[in-house]
Amino acid sequence: MPSTRVCFQRNWLRAVLLGLLAIGLAGCATVKVTGPSTAGHTYSPAFAQARDLASKESTLPADQRAANARAIDKLLAGLDDATLSADAAALPAGDPLYQYAGHALQRRGLPLPRPFDRGAWRFDAGNRPPAEGDGYRPPVKLAVLLPLSGSLAPAAAPVRDGFLTGYYGESRRRPEITFYDTAMVGAAAAYAKAVAEGNDFVVGPLGREEVSAVFRGAQGTVPMLALNRASVPPPAGNASFSLSPEDDGIAAAEYLRARKAVRVLVITGVDEGLHRAASALRDALAERGGTVVESLDMGGDAASLLARLQASVQKAGQVDAVFLATRASEARTIAPLLASAGLAGKPLVATSALASGTGKPAEDMVLDGIAYPTEPWTVRGVSGLPSAASVASQLKTARGPAARLFAFGYDAWLITAYLEKLALDPNGSVQGATGTLRLDPVGNILHTPTWSTFRGGMQVPLADAAAR
Repeated sequence: MPSTRVCFQRNWLRAVLLGLLAIGLAGCATVKVTGPSTAGHTYSPAFAQARDLASKESTLPADQRAANARAIDKLLAGLDDATLSADAAALPAGDPLYQYAGHALQRRGLPLPRPFDRGAWRFDAGNRPPAEGDGYRPPVKLAVLLPLSGSLAPAAAPVRDGFLTGYYGESRRRPEITFYDTAMVGAAAAYAKAVAEGNDFVVGPLGREEVSAVFRGAQGTVPMLALNRASVPPPAGNASFSLSPEDDGIAAAEYLRARKAVRVLVITGVDEGLHRAASALRDALAERGGTVVESLDMGGDAASLLARLQASVQKAGQVDAVFLATRASEARTIAPLLASAGLAGKPLVATSALASGTGKPAEDMVLDGIAYPTEPWTVRGVSGLPSAASVASQLKTARGPAARLFAFGYDAWLITAYLEKLALDPNGSVQGATGTLRLDPVGNILHTPTWSTFRGGMQVPLADAAAR
C-alpha cells in the first residue's frame, strides 16, 4: 500500500506549511492536586446510593450496565460541587465509583483528587525519551491514517495541515511520521501495515465506521488516537478525539446547568447530525437533573411553524431555556418567532452550526443573543498558533468551515505529544485550538469549548464563558 513519508524536502509540504509563521506548542495549564482521602468521611445519601450501584456493576448482565451507569450519573449530577468534590476525595483507591465521580468532576471543570486508574496505558513503546518538564513526550515513530485520496480527501486535508502545523511548530524532538492513505485499502489494513512497519503510535482513522473496525481489532497491539467516536468504546490504553454533534449537545447541557436552566425546549433541524446533538442534550440533561420538556422539528412556513411552536410551549408549561439544534438558516427562521410564542428573555443556546451565518450583519442580526460553542482559536486566538485570519491567508485548508477541521488536526498533534500527561496527571490539560483538552476515564478526549454569540449581526465571544 502506498505511504507518504513526511520530510522537509517535499515540495508540497514546503508550499503548505513552511511559509507559516514560527509556531510553538500551546502550553499546558498549571494543575493543582488535592490531598489524600479523608478518613472517617460520611458520604452524602445520593453519593452512597451511587456507590452501592457502582459496587454491583461487575455482577450485572451486559444489557443492564448502561442503565445502571445512567442511574449513577444522575445521582451524582444532583450533588453540588462542594459535596461531589469532598465525597470523591474520600473514596478509597480502587473504588469502582471513582471513575464516575471523577468524570462528573471533569465535566464541571473541577479538579480531580487523584488520577484515574490507567493501568493499561503504555508510554515506553519505542523507547521514548523521558517527558519534558511541561509533559511533552511524543512517540518515536508515528503513523497517521487519513483518506488522502477519494471522496473524503477534502475533509482530511485541513486535518492533515493542522496536524503538520503543530508538528513543524515544535522545536524539540519530533517523531518520524508516515501518512497512510486509508482510501486505498481501508483503515484496518492501513493500521495493520503501520504496526508491521514498527510505528509505536497511530493517529486516525477519521471515519466513524473505520474507527469502530480498527478498535475491534486493535487490542493488545499499537496504541492509537482515533479521530472520531466509535460504536464501541476505545480499547484500554487507546484514546478517541472528535468534534461530533454529540459534543455540542453535551456542552450545551453543561452551559445550561451552570445557569440553572433545567426545563429545556428543543427545536431540531433536518440534518441527522442535529438530531444526534439534540439526543445527546436530552441524555446529558437527564444525568444532570434536567429534562427536555418538549421537542419541535423544523418544517413548514413561518405561520405553521409559529402555530406549532405556540402549541409546544403551551404543552411544555414552564420553559427555562431553548436549545436550537438547527442550521444557521433555520435559526434565522425560528428566532423571530420565539418572542411571539412567549419565550422572550429565555436563554437561547445553539450548536456550533450557528457559526455558519451569512457574514452579512443585516441578515444575521436576528441571531443576536443566541449562545453557541466554538473554537477558541477562531474567536480569541490561542498561544503558540497564529491567528485564524493569518493562517487562512496562507492556507486554503484553514478558511471558512475548514478552519474547524484545521484546529481539530492541530489539537490531534497536541494530544499525541502530551497524551501521557493527560492520562497520568490527575488534572492534566492542554489549551488547544478547539478548547481545553482533557482525557476522561475511558479514553475519550474532552474538549471544553469557548462560547460566542451574535451582537449586531457580528459574531463575538461571550466575556463570561471563556473555556475553562
